[in-house]
Amino acid sequence: MPATTTIGIAQWHADTDDPARNLETALWAIDELADRGSELIVFPELWASGYDSARLGPCVKGAAEPLPGRRSEALAAAARRASAWLVAGSVPELDGESLYNTAVVYGPDGTIRGKHRKAHLYRPTAEHEVFTAGDQVTVVATENFGPLGLAICFDGDHPAYARALRDRGARVVVMVAAYEVGAEHWWDLLYPAHALSNGQWWVTVNQCGGSGSGAMFGRSRVIAPDGRVVAEAPGLDTASEPHLMTCEIDLEGELRRADRESAVLWTDDRRDIY
Repeated sequence: MPATTTIGIAQWHADTDDPARNLETALWAIDELADRGSELIVFPELWASGYDSARLGPCVKGAAEPLPGRRSEALAAAARRASAWLVAGSVPELDGESLYNTAVVYGPDGTIRGKHRKAHLYRPTAEHEVFTAGDQVTVVATENFGPLGLAICFDGDHPAYARALRDRGARVVVMVAAYEVGAEHWWDLLYPAHALSNGQWWVTVNQCGGSGSGAMFGRSRVIAPDGRVVAEAPGLDTASEPHLMTCEIDLEGELRRADRESAVLWTDDRRDIY
């Protein structure tokens, strides 16, 4: 791992009826964040289709593509042009008759290095009626960040999933989300706790925009392994247009400090009695 790295985050409210426009926004964000020196670029959940719980099925089916496909080819070319790692949020992935909510990781050479299919489908918005659940805890090998853990929204809400990523070697976790206003206190409590209790960097990237109970509150974050929020994007009250944020972190130094100060949280558990 490099001593420091620059993380680039793009948060916006995706259009539920215009996948082409959403892709234009994504490609623009990659170029802009690359110009700002980003080595890891991250998007939110379902940016390609938007997330409207009242009509989730039609939204995602209208934007679903196989992997690889035309959208992934455009993203791969952008990642290659940027010479950056790209966790391209999550997109609706069509695989035969099945539809998955899938996060894709592109390397700086534009190749697909890994993907994660959302395993914990959020029943209050009927995701289980639209998507097929993934069946894996996903960690992707990278040259820059070591094993990179992936989570999509409700995956990351589960402490057992966070610990499973740690068990598989992930010291950096990217969690992409479409987190609604009613659950903002989960955002504030769960993810700093995961970072601290597992000695991990957490990069949590949320959509931002909308109205009513389905509005997404933004506040994408970079969280250090001691639970400190070291960078945060604007919230719903202040952000209406796509927002780009970069954050330079001492990647290795903070991991070493976590190992010195907090390792008992993951080395002294008692799984034999759990």
